[in-house]
Amino acid sequence: MNNFSGSGKNGLFLRVKTEMLRHAPFTAGGAVSGIILMFIFSKISSGSALNIFYVLHPGHVFLSALVTASMYELHKRGKLKEKYPLFWLLAIGYIGSVGIATISDSLIPYIGEWLLGLPNKGTHLGFIEEWYIVNPLAVIGIAVAYFFPSTKFPHAAHILLSTWASLFHILSAGVITGVGSCVVVVFLFIAVWFPCCFSDIIFPLLFVEKGDVLHFH
Repeated sequence: MNNFSGSGKNGLFLRVKTEMLRHAPFTAGGAVSGIILMFIFSKISSGSALNIFYVLHPGHVFLSALVTASMYELHKRGKLKEKYPLFWLLAIGYIGSVGIATISDSLIPYIGEWLLGLPNKGTHLGFIEEWYIVNPLAVIGIAVAYFFPSTKFPHAAHILLSTWASLFHILSAGVITGVGSCVVVVFLFIAVWFPCCFSDIIFPLLFVEKGDVLHFH
C-alpha cells in the first residue's frame, strides 16, 4: 500500500501541496458565499440555525462519501482490490466522510464558537445525534460510488455544503457581530479547505498501490 505516484514522501508532499493550492481559490469562494449567508441569516434563532445545519450536514456526508469512495473505486488495484474489496470501500468511504465531515462541520466550528464565547456553543455530532440520517446517507453515498463513481461535480457541491454546514453550526451558537464575523470567515476557510481536500483526494489515495493512480483529482 502506498501513497501517490512519485518518489516516496517527496512525491506525497508535492501532491498534497499542489492540490491544496489548487483548491484554495474555490474554498475561498465558498467562504465568500458563507459571508453572504451570514449577513442574510444574522438574526436567525439558534434552533432554526441548528435545524438547517442538520439538513446541510447529512448532505455533506452523502457527497463526501460519494467522492471519497469514488476516488478509491476509480483507482483501486493491487492487493486491496483482490482482498475484501467491499470492506475496504466501506471503511474508506465511511471514515473519510463521516469522520472528516464531523471535524469540518462540528469540531472546528465548535472551536470558533468557544473562542468567540458564544452562549449556545455545542459540538452537535451528527453521526450520534442524527445517526439514523447521517450514517445511512454515508452508506448510500458509498453504494452510489460503487456503481457510478464520480468525483468532479460532487466535490464542488461538497465544498459548498461543508461551508454552509459549518456556518450554520456557528450561527446556532449565537449571534455573530463585529470582529466575530472576521473570525467566522477564517474558521469557515480552515474548516473546509484541508478537511475536504483530505477526505476527497488525499485519504482514499493513501490506500492505492504505488503506480496505480490513473489521474489525480
